[in-house]
Amino acid sequence: MAKQSAGILLYRKTGKVLQVFLVHPGGPFFKNKDDGAWSIPKGEFEADEDPLEAAKREFEEETGQAVSGGFIALNPVKQKGGKTVLAWAVSGDIDPETITSNTFEIEWPPRSGKKQTFAEIDRGGWFEISAAKDKINKAQATLLDELAGLIKL
Repeated sequence: MAKQSAGILLYRKTGKVLQVFLVHPGGPFFKNKDDGAWSIPKGEFEADEDPLEAAKREFEEETGQAVSGGFIALNPVKQKGGKTVLAWAVSGDIDPETITSNTFEIEWPPRSGKKQTFAEIDRGGWFEISAAKDKINKAQATLLDELAGLIKL
C-alpha cells in the first residue's frame, strides 16, 4: 500500500490577506533548498489510526504546539513520490520563533559511520498564498488553492 501522511494547513486572516503557516524540513538534504521544499506540518500514520488525530499529533510534534478548532477536510493530494497527503485546514495563530520540533538521527556524512541528530523541522513561517505557492512542495499547492476558494476575506 502506498504511504499516506496527514497534516494541518493552519491559516489566519490579517485584514483582507489570507496567510498560511508552512514548515521547512530540517537535516542536511534540505539545508540549501527553499522554493518547493516547504510543506504543511504532516507525517505518516498507521492504517488503524484516525487521520485527523494523526494530523494533530504531527502538527504538535513538528511545532511543539497543539492545534484545535473547526477543522475543514481538504481534498487529498498525491506527491511526486506516490505518497498521498490528507490535510485539514484550521484557523489559528502560531509564532514561528517559538516552534520546537522533534528530531531524527541519520548517518551523516554518508558512509562515515557517524550518526547525527537533526530537527525534523528547522523553521516555520507565515506566507501569503502567492508566496506560499512558490515555497510549498508543488503537489501541495492545490491545498492552497482549495483553501483560498473556501475562506471569505
